[in-house]
Amino acid sequence: MKTWKKIHESPALWDRYFVREKVIRTIRSYFEKESFHEIETPILIPHPPAESYLDVFETTLLDRNRKPTKAYLSTSPEVALKKLMVAGLGDCYSLTKAFRNMETQGKLHNPEFTVLEWYRVNADYFDIMKDCEKLLLALAGGTTLIYQKQKINLTPPWERITVADAFKKYANVNFNEFFDMDTARRVAINKGYKVEKNNTWEELYNQIFLNEVERKLGHGKPTILYDFPAAVAALAQLKKDTRYAERFEFYIAGLELGDCYGELTDPVESEHRFDFQMKEIKRLGKTAYDYDNDFIEALKVGLPKCSGIAVGVDRLVMLLADTTSIADTLFFPAGEEFNLHRV
Repeated sequence: MKTWKKIHESPALWDRYFVREKVIRTIRSYFEKESFHEIETPILIPHPPAESYLDVFETTLLDRNRKPTKAYLSTSPEVALKKLMVAGLGDCYSLTKAFRNMETQGKLHNPEFTVLEWYRVNADYFDIMKDCEKLLLALAGGTTLIYQKQKINLTPPWERITVADAFKKYANVNFNEFFDMDTARRVAINKGYKVEKNNTWEELYNQIFLNEVERKLGHGKPTILYDFPAAVAALAQLKKDTRYAERFEFYIAGLELGDCYGELTDPVESEHRFDFQMKEIKRLGKTAYDYDNDFIEALKVGLPKCSGIAVGVDRLVMLLADTTSIADTLFFPAGEEFNLHRV
């Protein structure tokens, strides 16, 4: 049944859908008080960010003579915001639509979604952790959140745990040893995962992380999972121990809500990482495209030291509406509109 029909038959459902209005208002109020600039970033772009884990929407832009040019729907406002920061914008955020293909199934994804992304200049990822704590307090209207009968204490500071410690605690994996490819393969096989000869280290990591670690985070109190392996932190600054990068994600009730980097500012290193991501996109058989050379030029001018985060607004709404599916918070979810089967 279409959502409008459900609401027509059960008007009480309006309350659930109106949670989104409150969330949007509260987000804008928070960043206005923090003196951030709100930026409208483009949806139709010539170059998506170089991220091999994403599938993009490709389309065609026609000029007046119907000459075609490849174009894409934005997967993130990141590059646009960073270019403006190079120009001297300062602290900024975007509350916009983003698009990721191959995300029509499951309760936690919709191919068109709302993303909140913000950046602080002269800040590190620990500063963004504090932002997350304050923003969630504002959204919840207090220190307690009830989600699926589970009481979540939002009082700062939240639990903080490194990826290495989380792998040891929840999966009984010694992460320093797991960096070795042969060891990672052996650990995954011993745990019963399907391991093939061409599996990358990242794929082995994700098998264990998604099945044994992620779902255990953020119960009773939000969890900030930080210091990710560099192999899964494309545009993050490396730490002194260069096996790790300045990246964190935050979780509530096993639900990942935000992904933060201490942003990489070096243009040479960025170009190397983009090249690697492009090779991965081709290896995986995904839609190939050229990365944004204009962004490299901007980085050469100088991106200021900064840290930023992307937060899934639909998941925030889902959390605050106390439902387990993003589709329950959207008037026109893709699965419903395109008659797609969700699992």
